[in-house]
Amino acid sequence: MPQGTDSLLLQLFTIFVWAKVFGELFERLHLPAVLGEILAGVVLGPYATRFVLPGETIYSIAEMGAVFLLFTVGLETSPSDLIRVGRLSLRVALAGVIVPFALSLVFLKLSNEPTHESLFVAAAMVATSVGITARVLRDMDVHKSRSAQIILGAAVFDDILGMLLLGMLVSTTSNRGVEWLHIALVSAEAIGFAAFMIFVAPRVVDRLEPGLQQMQTQDAPLVLALAICLGLSVAATRIGMAAIIGAFFAGLAFADYSPRWNLEPRAQAINLFLSPIFFFTMGSRLDLSVFSRSVWQVALVLSAIAVISKIVGCGLPLFREGWRAMLQVGVGMTPRGEVALIVALIGLQMNMISQRAYALVIIVTAVSTVLPPPFLRMLFKQNGKGPGTPASSDEQPTEVQISGQIS
Repeated sequence: MPQGTDSLLLQLFTIFVWAKVFGELFERLHLPAVLGEILAGVVLGPYATRFVLPGETIYSIAEMGAVFLLFTVGLETSPSDLIRVGRLSLRVALAGVIVPFALSLVFLKLSNEPTHESLFVAAAMVATSVGITARVLRDMDVHKSRSAQIILGAAVFDDILGMLLLGMLVSTTSNRGVEWLHIALVSAEAIGFAAFMIFVAPRVVDRLEPGLQQMQTQDAPLVLALAICLGLSVAATRIGMAAIIGAFFAGLAFADYSPRWNLEPRAQAINLFLSPIFFFTMGSRLDLSVFSRSVWQVALVLSAIAVISKIVGCGLPLFREGWRAMLQVGVGMTPRGEVALIVALIGLQMNMISQRAYALVIIVTAVSTVLPPPFLRMLFKQNGKGPGTPASSDEQPTEVQISGQIS
C-alpha cells in the first residue's frame, strides 16, 4: 500500500471492500460473516500476503468499531426486559459463566499456561453470542418458544456478566499477578455501576426527554446517545476498565427509548461501516507462525471444553424440565462471538496474552460458532408440546419474575 496523504482512504477502501467480500462468501456458505471478515484480515494482513499493513490510525478507527458494536448491543438489551426475564434465565447465565470459566482456567493451568494468559482466555470462553442462535430460531419460527425466550434472556445477563468480568480483569491484572483485594473493590464498583445503569439510568433519560423535544439540534436524541456513549467509554478507561464496557451500558440506558427515537437503525448504520474494519484488523493481528501442532491440540481440547461446559452449565438449571429443554438451552448458549474476540484483543493490546493465546481464542470462537446451528435445528425440529412450544401471552419465560431487583 502506498504511503502518504492518500493512504488512509485507500486502506479504508481496501479493508472495507475485502472484508465485505469475504463476509458475503461466508454468508453464502451459511457461515457467520464475521468469520469471513476476520479471515480477510488474516489473508491480506502483515503476517500473510502483506497486501494491507494497518497503521495506528486504522487501529484507532477499528477500536471505534468495537465501541459502537457494543453500544448497539446495549441498545438491543432492554433493562425493563431484564427486570421481567426472571430468575431462571439469571441462573442459566450464572452457570454459563462460572462453569466455562472454571473449567477453561483449570485446563490452561494444567497445560502450564501463565496465570494472566489463562485468566484472559478463560474470560473469553464466558461470552455468548446469540446472533447465530436467534437467526436459526427465527428461521424455524420457534423464537417465541419457552426455550428460546430463556436463551435470549440468559444471553443478556451473560453479556453483562462477561462485561463485568472483563472489567475486573483489565482493572486488576498486571505483570505482578492478580491483586485479589483490588478485585473485590472493582467487583463492587462494577456491580454498582451495572445496577445503576439498569435501574436508574433509564429514569434519568426519561426526565431528559422533554428537554430533548425542545432542542433545535437535528436528531437531538441520537446526538445525546452518541455523546453519552463516548463519554461513558472515556469514563470506563479512566477507572481502568475497557471502553467497550462504558459503551455497552450507554446503549443499555437508551434501550427502552430506542424504538421511539429510532436509535438502533442509525447506530447499525455506523456499525455497517466500522465493524468490518474492526474484524479485519483483528484478523490482521494474528501471527500465522504460531500455528504449531501443540497449538492445534490445545485449541481442539479447549474448543471441546468451551462447547461442553456451556451445554452442561446452561442446561443444569433446567434439569427438572427434561433433557430436550436442557440441550436446547445449552446448545443455544454455546456460540461465542464478538465479545470473546474483543476480550482476546484487549488482552493482546495490553501485552497480557501472547499471539499463541490469541490464536487459541480465535480458533475456539470459530469452532463454537459454526457447530451449534445444525444441532439446534435437530433439537427444535420436533416442535410439540413442552419447552419448544410458544409461550402464551400471559406466560412468562421463567418460573419467577423479578420485581424491581435482580437477585
